[in-house]
Amino acid sequence: MPDDPLMRATLVPKPGMIKLTHVMYALHAFSALTGLVSAAFIVTAFLSGWPSIIAVALNFMNRGEVRESWLDSHFRWQMRTFWYALVWMLVAGLLALTLIGIPAAIVLLLGVGIWVLYRLARGWSALGAERPLAI
Repeated sequence: MPDDPLMRATLVPKPGMIKLTHVMYALHAFSALTGLVSAAFIVTAFLSGWPSIIAVALNFMNRGEVRESWLDSHFRWQMRTFWYALVWMLVAGLLALTLIGIPAAIVLLLGVGIWVLYRLARGWSALGAERPLAI
């Protein structure tokens, strides 16, 4: 048997965990989409919106409940999306400290925002099909 994490995810998730994962995707999506309808960038709304922060807290509090089930990949997917977006936003912030870096920072924030929307859509779609994500 190959050493594939998706193949090892054999446990059935505990009751209510699939619904909680849907709620976490919804909270992240709500935060990100507020960046589309407001002056904020998608990524800044995603990272600083209270729904997304609540979703990250829920993720940390409940990740032990999904260990070795196919939902574990969704929990890791959401956390990586959040933390990588935060790192790229910090890089954009450093770029914006210089006049020359401001256009690069804007392009970077737009790109990361699109990436966040893609990750949320792909993850939530896989969750709806009850499939794990390849991390």
